[in-house]
Amino acid sequence: MNRTAWQRCVDFHGHSCPGLAIGFKAVESLEQQMGPVCENDEELVCVTENDACGVDAVQVLTGCSLGKGNLLYRERGKMAFSFFNRTTGQNLRMVFKLAVSRKDVGREELQQMILETDPSELFQFSQPTFSVPEKARIFDSLTCEQCGENAVEHLIRLHEGKKICLDCFERYSRGW
Repeated sequence: MNRTAWQRCVDFHGHSCPGLAIGFKAVESLEQQMGPVCENDEELVCVTENDACGVDAVQVLTGCSLGKGNLLYRERGKMAFSFFNRTTGQNLRMVFKLAVSRKDVGREELQQMILETDPSELFQFSQPTFSVPEKARIFDSLTCEQCGENAVEHLIRLHEGKKICLDCFERYSRGW
């Protein structure tokens, strides 16, 4: 285990925990499967299906970030990560499969177990079921005609002829 890399993750996240260890091992597994991680701008894309601690390790070790548009959150509640290399075309989805919980073992013991286990035993591997997301686009901002705040144009709604942000927009639904 690369202790320097682990410490970088802990420093960024604020503490060590089993969730951070999962993300750390996900990147280790990524490197075993697809080769060394190159932090060049948007070359590597990560789509995470969770918003848990492990995402911080992925961010630190891969350079993927929300701000650059190459770390995307796809809310599924699964400890799963899909990686895409825009240059090589490689892609990989991994789902954490270790069936041990904090109820069975203590937090520290679970963290050590994850860190000491070969990544191939921790994850189930497959191809993502979706294509590599497009590169981040830059949009103009428009002013909401109700609250006066600016919002990116693709998230503005038109209501009764006025441009309205999502916070001010009242969604219409008939129940299904």
